[in-house]
Amino acid sequence: MLYLEMEVVKRVVKDIKIDQATYWEDMCYKSGPMISPAMFRKFMMPRYKKLNDLLNSHGVDIIWVDSDGNLEQLIPLWLEVGVNYVWPLEVAAGNDAVALRKKYGKDLILGGAIDKRALARGKEAIREEVMSKVPFLVESGGYIPSVDHWVPPDVSFENYCFYVNTLREIAGLEKLSF
Repeated sequence: MLYLEMEVVKRVVKDIKIDQATYWEDMCYKSGPMISPAMFRKFMMPRYKKLNDLLNSHGVDIIWVDSDGNLEQLIPLWLEVGVNYVWPLEVAAGNDAVALRKKYGKDLILGGAIDKRALARGKEAIREEVMSKVPFLVESGGYIPSVDHWVPPDVSFENYCFYVNTLREIAGLEKLSF
């Protein structure tokens, strides 16, 4: 599969400037990785490295992984092979975006980290969730605020609009009227 992907990238970069590349791995579950870090290092890292080196050689400097679950054990391994952006940072799995920013600085781009469950609990819970992390993360850079996965069906449209406007407030943007 690696060689197929590398050949596709080689063909694409001849005609198209790639801004970012994505792995959709879902390598983790709530307690951590589905395979040990040692197995990940042995079997996956060499392949990631080859593909990411190719991408980097064509100016692709944002390489991200979409993985559910607790990512903590794999983040240093991903960084080692050039994956520098993680999403969705599920809060229920123990991911703490503020702690990750403090640990990895701007070497790691963060996305997500807004607990989707807070959006169902109402405006006070939404505001508390957003304000407890987004201002710091936005100010420190390398963060794209979003819900820590898909928005569940128990989130009302009103609550979602409040969430969006709370983010807009932090960004100094005018509130939207829905």
